[in-house]
Amino acid sequence: MATVLSPRIETNALRNLCRQVLSLRLVITAVGAPFAPSGTALAALALTFVLSYALHRGWERFGPLLLRHRWLLVADMALTGLLLAAAGPTTPVVGLVALGTPLLAGLVHGWRGSAVYAAAQAAAVAALGGGVTLCLLCGVAGAAASSVRGLLPRFAEAVRGAAARAERERLAREMHDSVSKTLHGLALAADALTRTPDPERLREQAALVADAARTASAESRALLTDLRAPALVPALRSLTSATPGASLTLSTGLPSLPPPLTHHLHRLAAEAVENARRHACAAHIAIGLSADADALTLTVEDDGIGLPAGGPDRPGHFGLLGMRERATEIGAALHLGPRPAGPGTRLSLVLPFGGAS
Repeated sequence: MATVLSPRIETNALRNLCRQVLSLRLVITAVGAPFAPSGTALAALALTFVLSYALHRGWERFGPLLLRHRWLLVADMALTGLLLAAAGPTTPVVGLVALGTPLLAGLVHGWRGSAVYAAAQAAAVAALGGGVTLCLLCGVAGAAASSVRGLLPRFAEAVRGAAARAERERLAREMHDSVSKTLHGLALAADALTRTPDPERLREQAALVADAARTASAESRALLTDLRAPALVPALRSLTSATPGASLTLSTGLPSLPPPLTHHLHRLAAEAVENARRHACAAHIAIGLSADADALTLTVEDDGIGLPAGGPDRPGHFGLLGMRERATEIGAALHLGPRPAGPGTRLSLVLPFGGAS
């Protein structure tokens, strides 16, 4: 739990792939519904479509749950089992929808889990009179998804390697254009200083050396500040102390975060505090930061006038749009709603620690 950057790319890719499986199921169900062989089959397809749409729409909330509690796929298998029993596995669209569970199992569980789900799905298809081809396709779907999941660590490592190379090249350019040139000028001025017999000229050269040294020091500090963003807890404490009526609550065992995450989380908290002060006229703002084995949670509660008319997603609310974009970039789930205790607003951001293994 020392850093959440390593698994974040892999986890986000895994989450997106699972969502694409749900999207494919939605399309297949919608296209095949008019060809349902009976009213019972049509009702089962409609139920499958509605539940799949709800999962797809609320994926920011349900996606992390699926990766942390992988047994939830049992409910997905129960849903497809109901569809198979109602419409029959010989209906083409039903057979294609039934492949969704082995695909999800391969992505979420890997080889062992996908084998169990694919075998169970194939057994259900066979028991309900389905053909051998569909049974084999269940196994192929699970194996294919497991293979894709196995490639994700390599993909994540390649992305991290490319990002690290780009950052090294950027820092090399920055050092060449700033500190390196300043130090070279400092060396030349120091050489000239040793060869200057005139006292007045000596003072001028010494002043140039001192000025170049100060410039090099300032440029070095700027580079170090860029490399090492302030830790999140000190940044939140600084935000709290600068905001009248604000308080900060911290849990024990908080992890060390990489600079990009620290920057985004600090900016999210600062934007929420600014919204509470400027738009909600809040007198008290409570910032909370906690962590458990699965996720880091940042909360900002205020006692202001509450959410604006039309809800937080009304057109023109660009501050919240930027917060959602930041949350999406770091793979976190952002929730905004009324404060549970009394008037006001509560913002909650949950950042998983790469829930899939």
